Order: sequence, then C-alpha cells, then structure tokens
Amino acid sequence: MPSRILLVEDEPNLARGIRENLEAEGYVVEVATDGLQALANVRAGEFSLVILDVMLPGTDGFTVCTRMRTEGYDTPVLFLSARAGGQDRIQGLEAGGDDYLAKPFHLRELLLRVAAILRRRARYDEMTAREPILRFGGNEFDFRTFRGRSADGVEQVLTQKEAMILKVLAERAGEVMWRDDILEKVWGDEVLPSSRTIDNFIVRLRQRFESDPEAPQFIHTVRGVGYRFTTNPESDS
Repeated sequence: MPSRILLVEDEPNLARGIRENLEAEGYVVEVATDGLQALANVRAGEFSLVILDVMLPGTDGFTVCTRMRTEGYDTPVLFLSARAGGQDRIQGLEAGGDDYLAKPFHLRELLLRVAAILRRRARYDEMTAREPILRFGGNEFDFRTFRGRSADGVEQVLTQKEAMILKVLAERAGEVMWRDDILEKVWGDEVLPSSRTIDNFIVRLRQRFESDPEAPQFIHTVRGVGYRFTTNPESDS
C-alpha cells in the first residue's frame, strides 16, 4: 500500500510541483493550504508523513506540529521553511518535528528526505516490536505510541529520532555507546549529521526524564566517547 503524505503549503506553484514529484514516486498526496485545514486533515485521516511549511496563514507550522503532538498524533513531520537559521531548526525540533529543510531546496533532496524518514519509521517499528515498553526509575515510555510519563507524572511525547535514540541506548543498557554508533543506528544509510547532533538530542531526553538534567541518573556522559544508559538511578562520577 502506498504511503499517504499530507503536504501543507500555501504557495500554489510550489505545492503543485512538490505534489507532482511525490506522486511520480508512488505516494498518495493530499494538500492543505493553511494550518487549521492541516489539523483537520490530520484528525480525519491516517498519514505516513506530514510535510509542513512553517510560514502559513493563520496558524503557523510550529503551532500545528505542537498541537498534533499534544493531541497524540505521532506522524513524522518534515518542516519546510525559508528561515534557515539554527534557532528555527531548534524550534522545529522542540515543536516535535523530525526533520527540517530550508527553502529554496532541490526537489531531489526533498524526495530523498521523504524516503529517509519513511525508512526510519519502518526501522523504528521493527526495533520496538519485541519490547515496546521501557521502564526506568519511575519513568515509563511506550515506543508504539511515542508517549510516556516521567517519574513526576508529567506526560512526555517524543519525536521519532528522540525515541529511536532512547531505544538504541536502552537496548545496550550498561554499555558505553560511541556517538558515531548511535548516529549509524538511528540515521542508517542517510547522510549523517555531525556527531555533536546527538548531544542536542540527549539534552532534550534528560530534560524529559531526569529529575535534575544537570546531574543525570540514567543517561550518562562518557567524556570524549559517547553515552551510557542505566535503568537504575546512578550518579555520574
């Protein structure tokens, strides 16, 4: 069955070009032209991916993504934006996005990003099929729904990459994992980002599941190497 993609883009010519290229690749594409319509489409149907422009009339893309996550929709989100600054990329990730592509872009790059996100989701589903629930130190996370609760009872919703990194670390609990090994397992055959990208994801995971992110008990830094995950509280030495 072909993957269904929701494209949210208010510029007609760009939307048409993206849609035609996605359909040529065999995807089924629906188009929304504003944030409220996008939310209505997400609520009404199941999609494999949402391609979401940031600058939309009415409700912007960051807000759309945040509301999707708040309402429990874990569909991967690829942001498109004319704003290429680092802070905007961070804001996109914090809103629950899975990838961020700056305009202008080559359509071929967009198609590669789409294929990579869909492969990554399939790989994630395979990774989490056998042990879908992770419990550690009062925290709980369900990899099937991307949702869980921290030890203080606060609900946590992770992005696909955040959940994959947590899963990779949990599968090797007690072992030191090099940053490059984590990158390879999470990004697979995609073009790998800087190994320091992992550090940014680890910061967010600690903010979600550590009572004191500055003194982590579960996700430990091994200086110059990478990270080590433990299921029982353990202070960094």
